[in-house]
Amino acid sequence: MANIKAVSELAHKHGIKVMFDATRCVENAYFIKTREKGYEDRTIKEIVHEMFSYGDGCTMSGKKDCLTNIGGFLCMNDKDLYVRACGTVVQFEGMPTYGGMAGRDMEAMAIGLRESMEFNYISHRVNQIRYLGEKLDAAGVPMVKPYGGHAIFVDARAFLDHLDQEEDFPAPALAAAVYEYSGVRTMERGIISAGRDPKTGENHVPKLETIRLTIPRRVYTYAHLDYVADAIIQLYQKRHDISGLKWVYEPEVLRFFTGRFEPKNGELIKGF
Repeated sequence: MANIKAVSELAHKHGIKVMFDATRCVENAYFIKTREKGYEDRTIKEIVHEMFSYGDGCTMSGKKDCLTNIGGFLCMNDKDLYVRACGTVVQFEGMPTYGGMAGRDMEAMAIGLRESMEFNYISHRVNQIRYLGEKLDAAGVPMVKPYGGHAIFVDARAFLDHLDQEEDFPAPALAAAVYEYSGVRTMERGIISAGRDPKTGENHVPKLETIRLTIPRRVYTYAHLDYVADAIIQLYQKRHDISGLKWVYEPEVLRFFTGRFEPKNGELIKGF
């Protein structure tokens, strides 16, 4: 919270508005409560309320801390900006009062926000992430640490250290191998997501090359997490049997959504 407040004060000092990506605000509030001095006895709701008091607006994806499967919203405290946004939302989504969402989904989002701020819920959610991370860590699977509140990020470059980041694409190769081996769907967050420089056409090369094991809310039991962990660990033990990938189709924009690959060596996992 101290960082949020400091950023807000600095931005407002220079006339810059502060807009929050509120997608995981409840998870962030949980970490403030459990890690920041002075917030131990504050409720999640109180922490979230203070958090947003330092901003001028936010965007929110309903699929995250709203506990819904569709929709989102935009908030702001600037009337002129609100009027401009209303004109835009009509062109692309729907009337400002519902933004293309069904009434039932709006009601579910409102209820979901209240429920997600219950401490028992968010504590269970974060501890599921920790449980998965600790199982993988104990087996030596390389990952980003400390664990976050919504996912485990496996270090694909360290996992597949025989593959070149720019030539073999270790993160999408690992994501594909996990899916082929276990049916578990993960998300690449590395060189493919980073895209190309629009002027030179060269790949942006991020330091991190990861796959994201995102845990759905209120869906997985600990038995499910055991299955995920076992599959990742088994793949790690045979990691040098995993092939790199090559482009089959690379779209001009957002290539990590619709791009297509195939294994360089004819099969993704040797002998599988």
